[in-house]
Amino acid sequence: MNKLQTEALERILADPAVANVGSSVGASGFNASVNQGRMFIALKPLDQRDGMTTARVVERLRRSLGRIGGISVYLSPARDIRTGARQSNSDYQFTLWSTDIGELYSWLPKVVDRVKQVPGITDVSTDREQGGLQASISIDRQTASRLGVRVEDISNALANAFSQRQISTIYTQRNQYRVILEVEPRYQKDPADFAHIFVPGSNGAQVPLTSVVRTEKSLAPLVVNHQGPFPAFTISYGLRPDMSLDEATQAIRAAVAELHLPDSIRADSAGDAKAFAEQANSQVLLIVAALLAVYIVLGVLYESLAHPLTIISTLPSAGLGALIALRLADMELTVIAFIGIILLIGIVKKNGIMLVDFALEQERGHGLEPRRAILEAARERFRPILMTTFAALLGAVPLAIAVGPGSELRRPLGVAIIGGLLVSQVLTLYTTPIIYLLLDKLHRRFEKEARDGKALPAQEVALS
Repeated sequence: MNKLQTEALERILADPAVANVGSSVGASGFNASVNQGRMFIALKPLDQRDGMTTARVVERLRRSLGRIGGISVYLSPARDIRTGARQSNSDYQFTLWSTDIGELYSWLPKVVDRVKQVPGITDVSTDREQGGLQASISIDRQTASRLGVRVEDISNALANAFSQRQISTIYTQRNQYRVILEVEPRYQKDPADFAHIFVPGSNGAQVPLTSVVRTEKSLAPLVVNHQGPFPAFTISYGLRPDMSLDEATQAIRAAVAELHLPDSIRADSAGDAKAFAEQANSQVLLIVAALLAVYIVLGVLYESLAHPLTIISTLPSAGLGALIALRLADMELTVIAFIGIILLIGIVKKNGIMLVDFALEQERGHGLEPRRAILEAARERFRPILMTTFAALLGAVPLAIAVGPGSELRRPLGVAIIGGLLVSQVLTLYTTPIIYLLLDKLHRRFEKEARDGKALPAQEVALS
């Protein structure tokens, strides 16, 4: 393992985009078994690697490291946000778990082979470590009884030889030393060495251990992970630069569904992939909750159920503009971009507030008709709306055009804000007056019907 990892280390250091590498081999807090190693690769600044992104550098290293025989190297770029809190060979995980570990062992290779065939998926691996050597010892009780050997003595002999039993502690003036009992290391390599271990028999005779036990060699897992109380295996995978996580998740689910797994095996995303799916499912609820909070606050402010709808009507155009801008910039709707859309709810609604507030003041204070009032509002508030919009838009420009370390994280935020503000600025000056007048007509119609409904019983009493 050390030799193979050294060869991989040399190939990584030979890449012109790599600055430094830290390498370790063996079991540690990151690795569960001794036949694994880990590297931390630091890249040079973006301007010193000809603008090549981290994903492109990883793809180039994969091609070089894939030619090393006898070792599998998995690469995953470090990210600013990790929400899955699960370590694996690659960025994303897909977990199989069941109460029947035998079915898991039989189906896992089929699922792994099928996932490897999904386009856009790379670095597919699993945490199954099946290469451990195991010696199963069974006691020949009839022979042991005939020779006068007790089962307890056999167990003690095996424990004394191989379990590193502490039998005493030596105390000195400054230190203490634990005394460990074991056989010589040269007799610990093969079950055939049991012939050098003896157990007491009848009449004080020393009986070789091989006379009373049978040994069977087999393979056993080095690590057995769990999902809750159930044994589980995790398939980890990475994405190629042109593959999104949402597309990969759907493709893997469809590929696994084609295998028709038994009902006793459950399959689901894990780690960052699961967190992404949960976050995507909660986006709609989050937007609805934000709009409801805004509607309640504006309803209390204007003492009306209709006018807050006029202000909220400016928000869809902002969301549409943000999505169009992200599409034109070839960016995904990441968590940071979604935060930008949430920010637009607070930034864009001030346009509607300026128009509606001025129009209501003209109606209630100067007695203007709704049509004349909203036209005056659009004319008088055009310059303040334009100034505040461009102030917010220009504030997001440094985010959208940022370069250097970490700029990939912030850039979708600026693009979403700029796109949302541009589209909302163009549309709201036309749509807000129209919606204001429509809702005003509906509001007056409902008030008239309510007054007519209250006046009808009074007329009937007068006639009677």
